[in-house]
Amino acid sequence: MALSHYLRVLLQGIVLAAMMLGVSAPAIAGPQRTEAQAVIVTPLSFFKVDDLIFGRILPSSTAGTVTVAPDGVRTKTGGVTLFNGGGEQPSRFAGRGAANQIVAISLTSTPNRLTRVGGTQTMTLSTFVIGSTPTVVLTGTNQFFRINNTSGIFNFPVGATLAVGANQVAGNYAGTFVVTLNYQ
Repeated sequence: MALSHYLRVLLQGIVLAAMMLGVSAPAIAGPQRTEAQAVIVTPLSFFKVDDLIFGRILPSSTAGTVTVAPDGVRTKTGGVTLFNGGGEQPSRFAGRGAANQIVAISLTSTPNRLTRVGGTQTMTLSTFVIGSTPTVVLTGTNQFFRINNTSGIFNFPVGATLAVGANQVAGNYAGTFVVTLNYQ
């Protein structure tokens, strides 16, 4: 028999022994696919940068609220406990208009709720606050701000308050709210 045959049989024996001992053969690195994204900003546009995240919350037999302020500070009232490191953050928007342009901003006037994923339980969102100086509560009525950047580029955070019910059912809750800008 040829030497290559003996080497092949020996190699097969080593692989079989490794498999029996639970040793894995080295992985072959292949091409991996990932995603890339970009946002092309045009004049008189705006877009969401970050979602509003209230983080991890432990309810109790007493209802309470959790507020994420525009500066990212999270506070509570009532019988809820907040866990640190829950990824809490205000929503953030950015856009482009013109320097010194006036912009009207408003929030949908319909009730804004988070609904338990895979369930019907809800929690209500209220008191949406835009991170301006001074801060302004967003409602269905237009509020106005001036774009102070000479490039016309702006960004702003939005915080809100979440009503957590007594013995709120555990799970992930999600929902949406709509911010509208009208360039004047």
